[in-house]
Amino acid sequence: MADEIIKKYGERVGYTVAEMEKFYEGGHRIRHLKRLVESAPLYTIEAEVVRSRNCNSGHVESQKIFLDVDGNLLTKLCPKKICVYLASQLVVPIAQINERLSEGHDPNDFHFIRYVRCPDVGVECFGYGDVMLKVTVVPRVS
Repeated sequence: MADEIIKKYGERVGYTVAEMEKFYEGGHRIRHLKRLVESAPLYTIEAEVVRSRNCNSGHVESQKIFLDVDGNLLTKLCPKKICVYLASQLVVPIAQINERLSEGHDPNDFHFIRYVRCPDVGVECFGYGDVMLKVTVVPRVS
């Protein structure tokens, strides 16, 4: 089964024969893809706005941003506008979630960075606004 998953992945992303051979080195990529394929139909990553003040992009409390387990925005479920500065803060928690899934662990049981903040510090600190997201893994949303 893993070989079929890897073959389909390689075709989808356009790997050459040499790249496909290289892909098998180390084993971690095989394990990662196999487990993410198993997790994809089960989970969605949810980033919920838990605090928002003066956001120029219009993010408001209780608004949700949804991503698949690979970290791709599920645009049909997301707000029309998403601030790039806020979205960029999701990199580390999504990588942690990916790592936990690829190792067969509970994707929500990570220690750090369950919450992320827009790098804007707010008007009190010579910035403009302030937004905070809570990042969790939920049953698949479609």
